Amino acid sequence: MATDQRTRQRIESSYPKDRTALGGPRLGPVGWARWAWRQLTSMRTALALLLLLAVAAIPGSIFPQRGVDPVRVRQYFEDDPGLARWLDRFGMFEVYSSPWFASIYLLLMISLVGCVLPRMRQHLRAVRAQPPRTPARLGRLPVHRHVVLDAAPDDVVAAARARLSARRFRLREEEDGALVVAAEKGFAKETGNLLFHLALLGIIVSVAAGHLFGWRGEIIIKEGESWTAGAGTFDTLSLGPLVDESDIPAFTVRLDDLDVQFEAQAEGAQFGQPRVFQGVATVEADGSERQVDFGVNQPLSIDGTSMFLLGNGYAPVVTVRDAEGEVLFSDAVTFLPQDNTYGSDGVIKVPGADPGLGFAGGFLPTLSVSPESGMTSSFPGLVDPALVLTAYEGELFPEGRSQSVFSIPTESLDQVLQDDGQPSRMLLRPGDTLEIPGDRGTIELETVIRWGGMLVRHDPGRLPALLFAGTALAGLVLMLGVRRRRVFVRVHPGAGDPADPGSRHTGLSVAALPKGTDPGLDDLVDELVEQIVGASGGRVLEPDRPTGDAADAAPDDARDKDEV
Repeated sequence: MATDQRTRQRIESSYPKDRTALGGPRLGPVGWARWAWRQLTSMRTALALLLLLAVAAIPGSIFPQRGVDPVRVRQYFEDDPGLARWLDRFGMFEVYSSPWFASIYLLLMISLVGCVLPRMRQHLRAVRAQPPRTPARLGRLPVHRHVVLDAAPDDVVAAARARLSARRFRLREEEDGALVVAAEKGFAKETGNLLFHLALLGIIVSVAAGHLFGWRGEIIIKEGESWTAGAGTFDTLSLGPLVDESDIPAFTVRLDDLDVQFEAQAEGAQFGQPRVFQGVATVEADGSERQVDFGVNQPLSIDGTSMFLLGNGYAPVVTVRDAEGEVLFSDAVTFLPQDNTYGSDGVIKVPGADPGLGFAGGFLPTLSVSPESGMTSSFPGLVDPALVLTAYEGELFPEGRSQSVFSIPTESLDQVLQDDGQPSRMLLRPGDTLEIPGDRGTIELETVIRWGGMLVRHDPGRLPALLFAGTALAGLVLMLGVRRRRVFVRVHPGAGDPADPGSRHTGLSVAALPKGTDPGLDDLVDELVEQIVGASGGRVLEPDRPTGDAADAAPDDARDKDEV
């Protein structure tokens, strides 16, 4: 008993006093950093971050963004100030420039870099290395065949090497006295995989570069009007974080003609659909002038900047005179379409009148009047154009506040009344002139022209992103179209007659090993056996049988124990 107690004490004393050490070594700061890096650079993490980035982009399509539509953002604050303030705290109105979105973006880039670079090194080593040695027992491989033929062993080996080489397999160097052949192919599959991930990383970097160094602006140009690019000439302008207003190139565009035609013959859903939407513009840049055609899918290209035709509408040319006949206002006024028939809303501001005059109403390309819906437009083309206006007077710009060109502050204006006390209603067709009630002068609709809505965009990452997208597609084709395969051939001399090792009865074993699933591997092995037999000049003496027995009988099995 004393001996057992002393033994127990000696065993217990050999354990550390801190029993937590029995669970293994503790990770220090370097160990934890290494563990975190491995987790971040795993392919699983990269896929999770890519999915998270897609999910994080959803709010950008749900809520209006300040850089794209600041008017709707301001309207959001006016409609629901409490909710808007909370959404703004979480960056919902600036999703793509918010810190949390940028964090996901950067983590995804780091993960892809850390995932792809080690795999590239491994792939280069694998490409430079020779195929592995032929296994001892080919019968253990998933696909294998064995036949006996009447041909010399050296001829069979030579035929196997020739046929595999013709199929673009990479062969292992010949071993003296060894009647084996090892070959492999399909490295392009991993090359395509790496190419796809590198291209994906390139797309991410290109999009980021386009956001940082790009800019975009919107402008409405009327027919016959010239517009010069500049920071103060855009209707809306959004600059990248690393772009200055001086980076906007100087050029001038004159909209010579805008041709829009609508379907007037078809019935149903096709009636009124646009069929022609194109224009002609004169571009002046770098001291030269040229006239070019453009359209929806044919933007203007000017000094690395593209101008896209996004929309169109009508601009009635209106002239307002005072009671003495002096011109107070004469210009083409932009009216914005509100429906598919181009029924449009707009305002006319005449600050030169005393007091100021304002007209609000709509433009109808094809006037249609019905008791149920009143005055509407039945077709988007100029068949029977009419301008319907209501007149107001008063302070057009109360307290000097800025306001939209498409609205007037009716709360600070008085509606102009007719002699009978009813609100003024004016209907003008091209060429009509009407008197404004109260001896305030006249208003004339001279003609109607078109306007084009242009998106001006400079995106330095657009072309690289396109090239990387094509590269990603090529990599994806290689990933899905190429199969990684290894083929092994073993020749057994005297396989048909064990008592006569020098006979011409030769055993041929062919086996293949895929990486992943490969439904065509059985057909490949069958074709190889048939081609090797034919190229060696022999004929099959015994049908196919398992390779295990022949492999066990082979004298050189003991020195070919390497795993595949």
